[in-house]
Amino acid sequence: MAKTTIINFQFLLPFVIFTLLALTVAANDEAYPTTTTTPDCSLSDELLIKPARREVYGGGRIFDITHQVTVDLPSYDTEGGRLGQFLRLPVSMKNGSFCNISEMKFTTHTGTHVDAPGHFFDHYFDAGFDVDSLDLDVLNGPGLLVDVPRDKNLTAEVLESLNIPKGVRRVLFRTLNTDRQLMFKKFDTSYVGFMADGAKWLVENTDIKLVGVDYLSVAAFDDIISAHHELLRNREIIPVEGLKLDHVPAGLYSIHCLPLRMVGAEGSPVRCILIK
Repeated sequence: MAKTTIINFQFLLPFVIFTLLALTVAANDEAYPTTTTTPDCSLSDELLIKPARREVYGGGRIFDITHQVTVDLPSYDTEGGRLGQFLRLPVSMKNGSFCNISEMKFTTHTGTHVDAPGHFFDHYFDAGFDVDSLDLDVLNGPGLLVDVPRDKNLTAEVLESLNIPKGVRRVLFRTLNTDRQLMFKKFDTSYVGFMADGAKWLVENTDIKLVGVDYLSVAAFDDIISAHHELLRNREIIPVEGLKLDHVPAGLYSIHCLPLRMVGAEGSPVRCILIK
């Protein structure tokens, strides 16, 4: 009997060690990290804990390049140029419900988002070329974050001067928009974007299929229709707009952007991250 007990213990030992290691890792790498505030005797213990909001994870290896959705986001289709109130709580525990359920209302081109071909081509919209049909292989993979000359729109001349190597399929363009912090102000038509000739040059001279920019539109306001037409006509390029690119070093990353699977929608909010 003693021998049987020893054998069973030796069999269980690896599982005991694995469990202890898992508990140790969990303690040091919380899925929901928190911060604590100075104790206040008038507050319950639950109110002393607040979530930590981060943009860099994994010791500087992962960058969240998605803007928070707040009432102050710029918006081109609202009075005052800001998003305004978009969230309400129709089902509330404070009103006697057993849980909280929020509902939201904003356009599919709010904050950090993607465009589908149906955004500027009505026949593509009718044919079903929506965000659910976008190629996740294009939206995920290696790519470059590059700095654009700060006094320039994205023209053919500027694109050519960036010397982006052939074979590169994903490029995020950081412009004067980031320096001006335009995504933290009301909508401004003076933002930097693609001119029609720049969009045409990119289509004809590069292998880029994901185009990321740091404002609400990939196209400069003066060329908003023609530049979009150049990029979306062949249904091969996916614009990712409204990226948060401040404090992220330029260079090579693994880019990951995931839109919602909204059938029939020509745009979608997206969560985008960069991984070194």
